[in-house]
Amino acid sequence: MDPISGTIEEYESNADAYVRKYRSESVAARYGEPFFDALAGDRLLDVGCGPGSDVSTFEAAGYDVTGLDPTSSFLQAARDRDSRASFVRGDMRDLPFDDAAFDGVWSSASFLHVPRSDATATLREFRRVLRPDGVAFLLVKRAPTSVGESRDRHFEYYRADEIRSIVTDVGFDPLFVETEANWVSVLAGVEPDGTEGGSQR
Repeated sequence: MDPISGTIEEYESNADAYVRKYRSESVAARYGEPFFDALAGDRLLDVGCGPGSDVSTFEAAGYDVTGLDPTSSFLQAARDRDSRASFVRGDMRDLPFDDAAFDGVWSSASFLHVPRSDATATLREFRRVLRPDGVAFLLVKRAPTSVGESRDRHFEYYRADEIRSIVTDVGFDPLFVETEANWVSVLAGVEPDGTEGGSQR
């Protein structure tokens, strides 16, 4: 079974518990200020939006946000909570949006479910849907946070230097790469020359 398909199956089979868990906190409310400060427009894509905690934060701040997730139960819970927002079921490895459609791409603890072999192509998709002055935020794990967390869901773990290298190679300029506890956060802008393989920082 495809690793992402297995992860979706786990989320669907225990949707109520995961909805309660992921609605308990908005990462955007706690850590989104640098992302907000870097935005040059108001069209946002929340990749792996889950039941919509961060979507609610973006909406409350006045942004035009679209939530994307492959898990139907999460999207239904998100729609029930934020009826004004747009929600789309889809795979982040092949985003169902036009080129340069968004000012910002937000991916909080969702990109880490993508197999390492698909990581570069997925980030190219993030870059493709961003406008020339767009920014992307990624939050990934450095190591497991609980025993057996990878038993039913697929996780990829990244050191700060690893995620910086991948982000740079696809044409993003890492504005910061920070480590806090077991998490690595990345804020990156599209390279202004529009080419891949930006400068190391």
